[in-house]
Amino acid sequence: MAELDTSSSEGKGGKVRTKKQSTRVDLTAMVDLAFLLITFFMLTTTLNKPQAMDLTMPDKDQKNPQNQLDVAASRTMTILLGSNDKLEWYIGEPGKSAPTVEGYGKNDIRKTLIENIQKVKASTGKDMFVIIKPSDKSVYKNVVDILDEMAITNIQSYGIVDITKAEIEELKKQNIY
Repeated sequence: MAELDTSSSEGKGGKVRTKKQSTRVDLTAMVDLAFLLITFFMLTTTLNKPQAMDLTMPDKDQKNPQNQLDVAASRTMTILLGSNDKLEWYIGEPGKSAPTVEGYGKNDIRKTLIENIQKVKASTGKDMFVIIKPSDKSVYKNVVDILDEMAITNIQSYGIVDITKAEIEELKKQNIY
């Protein structure tokens, strides 16, 4: 039983005073109500909502290879995720265009993506397709960052594929592997 005693101490001075009744407040009902509210909010509140990006991956149809979507090399931009928060990108086929090393963020890869979207749209009339290839040295944060850049720049067509040994050698040449 919870109580609050508000009685005053006696023995002050020599005056005779009337004895005051001590007031006692029974806090049992208040404590019960507090625990009832705590229990109610614990059971009905969602503490943290998951923040996930919708990502649709195509089915692997190995029985019918003719069902694969062909994309022209002139419309593709390949992004190789390296170490130390650096990435390398090139347009078209590997080895035919000069790769560029950049970082993540709005002044680096975002600016490049926006420029390349406009170039591909102007030259082919179609949207750009981005191929993302994370390496063994890239971290999970790099993949999330590049997926965020895809959402920010409104790129609808992109894919995440395995990196090849030739591309790993290219990352080693740039010292980002």
